[in-house]
Amino acid sequence: MSKQPAVGTPAPDFTLPGLVLAGPDADAAERADYALAQQRGNPLLLVFYPGDDTTVCTKQLCSYTSDLDRFTGLGATVWGVSPQDLDSHESFARKHRLGFPLLADTERTVAKAYGIAVPGLGLRRSVFLLDGEGTVRWKHVALAGLTFVSTDVLTEELAKVQAG
Repeated sequence: MSKQPAVGTPAPDFTLPGLVLAGPDADAAERADYALAQQRGNPLLLVFYPGDDTTVCTKQLCSYTSDLDRFTGLGATVWGVSPQDLDSHESFARKHRLGFPLLADTERTVAKAYGIAVPGLGLRRSVFLLDGEGTVRWKHVALAGLTFVSTDVLTEELAKVQAG
């Protein structure tokens, strides 16, 4: 397993397929490739979660969707990343009306690059906060993944990044 990128170092670059619900009623699923290199300029929260439609993951991603305006108000974008494919992501996003892109790391190459892959189990629930240059400014990697980082903690860390 690769080492996790340290705070203050560049985040491993990647491109993954993903989708986001769009349209006036979020009825269309727009599929595209999401490249970290194209995300420069604004903070990015990379939210790695173990599985679509599982109890803790659903609570986590629904919580972040409910508070999405708090993240965007601080200039940040949120991407969810898990090993499931785009069809699974689309079903999950539609069922819970998730408001940010879900990326499919089916080969777990990104999870491995970020040092959070767990052989036989998938990945560790993790959040990496990247600044506008793609540098890791804060991270949380769960040992068990039975809980998740709250919006309050994430917006506090985002505010610190924005303050410089």
